[in-house]
Amino acid sequence: MRRGATVTLIEKRAASSNFSRAVGISRASMEILAPSGVSDALKAEAIRLDGVIFHSDSRPLARLSIPEGDRGQVWALAQDRTEHHLTEAFHRLGGTMHMDRPCTGLSQDAKSVKVATPNGPIEADFAIAADGVRSTVRNTLGLEYHGHDLPGEWSIADVNARDWPDPAMLHGYMLSGGNVAVVVPMEKARFRVIASLPDALKALPVHMDVTKVHRAGRFTISIRQTEDYRAGRVLLAGDAAHCHSPVGGRGMNLGIADAAEAAQRIVENDLDEYGESRHLVGKHVIEQSEKRRRMLQATSPLTRSAVETVLRMAGAFEPLGRRLVRGLVAD
Repeated sequence: MRRGATVTLIEKRAASSNFSRAVGISRASMEILAPSGVSDALKAEAIRLDGVIFHSDSRPLARLSIPEGDRGQVWALAQDRTEHHLTEAFHRLGGTMHMDRPCTGLSQDAKSVKVATPNGPIEADFAIAADGVRSTVRNTLGLEYHGHDLPGEWSIADVNARDWPDPAMLHGYMLSGGNVAVVVPMEKARFRVIASLPDALKALPVHMDVTKVHRAGRFTISIRQTEDYRAGRVLLAGDAAHCHSPVGGRGMNLGIADAAEAAQRIVENDLDEYGESRHLVGKHVIEQSEKRRRMLQATSPLTRSAVETVLRMAGAFEPLGRRLVRGLVAD
């Protein structure tokens, strides 16, 4: 829209959700969103993470700082608030948004795309489909979504808590049996707890003085990616094109980068390399995310010992610590 495009967004939800999914906003995403003014609004409300504290069960292993300005810098904010600021900018820049209008199908020819909705079709020159893991657009186009589901259920809890130590740090707990738990700040006294066990709060090996539970649930992690991010005048972005574990918090940020590149290529009439370009990036993120997840969920005593040794060294040697953090969230 800043570059002259007319943009219409359709959303199947009737209203914005109060539930948060993604939390972390990377420095790269902030740079993408800066020209629209969204980054300033996000930074004014978000918590800038000071770093990561790794634990072996309840015992601290390493404290890794993230200096301001480092490329591994991350801000934490509940996704509903991130969406609020994105929506405000979208309207300010002249976008048209239709809530409660799901995509039910799609057709295209050499000149345009027609998106079917319950309220009638919408015609456009191009379509960017960011309609999630169960993408109607991807399925309509007949594009495969190769991959697998990880065994077992993970759990999540969004809570308010009193007197949580180091509230501006991400806390990662390596538990017995290859399980993990993570606590991520979202607001001053609000936190996201994720665990590879059925109950995120019970999985924590330390006490958390919870005063309110906003949301709790379970989920399965899928590792999937489509081979084709583009079909004619339709470009896939976000979970419609890829999904992976939450390790590193890269999901929403990867989707933002997909959408930004798709929009740029549409405006510049340079679509040919979009699919290859984004597939390579997505494949790299999935591979690195899985590599880190397997490392943190190691069940072999020898591997677990080696990981703990590396983490202790990273905590003692700052350049190594910065490199490790960047590997989690930026590289």
